Amino acid sequence: MTTFRDSFAPLRHAPFRHLVTGRVVSLLGNAAAPIALAFAVLDLTRSPIALGLIVGARSLANVLFVLFGGVLADRLPRHLVMVGSSALAALTQAAVAALVLTGTATVPLLIGLSAVNGMVSAIAMPATAALVPQTVPADLLTPANALNRLGGNTAMIAGASLGGVLVAVVGPGWGLAADAATFALSAIAFALVRVPDVRDRATPRESTLRELRVGWTEFVSRSWVWSVVLAFMFINAAHSGGMSVLGPTVADTTIGRSGWGTVLAASTAGMVAGAVLALRVRLRRPLLVGCVSTLAFALPTLALAELPTLPVLVACGFIAGFAVEQFAIAWDSALQRHVPADRLARVYSYDMLGSFLAMPVGQVAAGPLAEWIGTRNALLCSAGVMVLGVVGMLTNRGVRHLRADTPVTPTARVPEPAAA
Repeated sequence: MTTFRDSFAPLRHAPFRHLVTGRVVSLLGNAAAPIALAFAVLDLTRSPIALGLIVGARSLANVLFVLFGGVLADRLPRHLVMVGSSALAALTQAAVAALVLTGTATVPLLIGLSAVNGMVSAIAMPATAALVPQTVPADLLTPANALNRLGGNTAMIAGASLGGVLVAVVGPGWGLAADAATFALSAIAFALVRVPDVRDRATPRESTLRELRVGWTEFVSRSWVWSVVLAFMFINAAHSGGMSVLGPTVADTTIGRSGWGTVLAASTAGMVAGAVLALRVRLRRPLLVGCVSTLAFALPTLALAELPTLPVLVACGFIAGFAVEQFAIAWDSALQRHVPADRLARVYSYDMLGSFLAMPVGQVAAGPLAEWIGTRNALLCSAGVMVLGVVGMLTNRGVRHLRADTPVTPTARVPEPAAA
């Protein structure tokens, strides 16, 4: 177990502090936005199918543009990519908020703006993930990832609670407006990040397709990487359909809108507790522990199906958040240790593509599936898919045996694919 002083050592580095500040500010608003958007759509249409189409459009845009985001983050200074994407996200969320507040929102407009916001988010995600190892020394990667997620999750607790209150008291439009403002502030923080360039400027710039092939070679060269990503393709699809579409629908008739905000806040509180534990404890096989912990990810979905009461949902949300945080920190640290820095964003982009690929399907299909077999049965199916996904990734030997004490190899890489 590390000392308190060592746990917070990454904060001594100014680039890391600015990166965490930008994430904390943007996630504060982002935590309120899904709650606000869900109930804005339900107020407009009373239809979980419409809600599934809107949130599915954002996820589909994530899928379509995340690979381009990875190439862009390996070509350009990553902090500048994040500045531009934050500014564009502020504009799209401000437009959604204006439509909701003025009563002029329509489902086609919300689908279009959600898709644009998803595209902007897809461009930023690989840069955000790949920037962490540029801001701290290699021996501080695990506490840096834990602190990065701790700050973000703490902000999400406040944001989810604020979102539930805003929706219940003054309406969902103000939650969306808050998200737009936080994106604008985060752009300022990201602009202050100054880190060494990981790009080899002597190497001629390749085509986008060629750079994607190089990233794919890195991705498939490690079986523990692609097996985990494949499993999470199913886990995330099931979870997003159950929690972002069916969850608000069940909550509207049981625990209420502010209660649903409390459940989401409890899940994030569990993530905070999980990050605190990861700061202090060093595991020999953190990826194995993280993957096993992901079994608890299905608990809130099971609770929605069997016992949708506020105490049960809050407890299940907290446990799920605590458990999944063990996986997230172990996963980020493993990728940052074993993938070359100048290809890391592209590997992250393939990770994100695989993880998010089926999410639009899960979100769009959740409403019709619930009407066909009933909401309870649809939620039970969602939980079952998540459990099977965890079992699948544990069959990989690399997942079970990857050790935290493997030396960091920032320059080791697999050969580039032959030119066509």
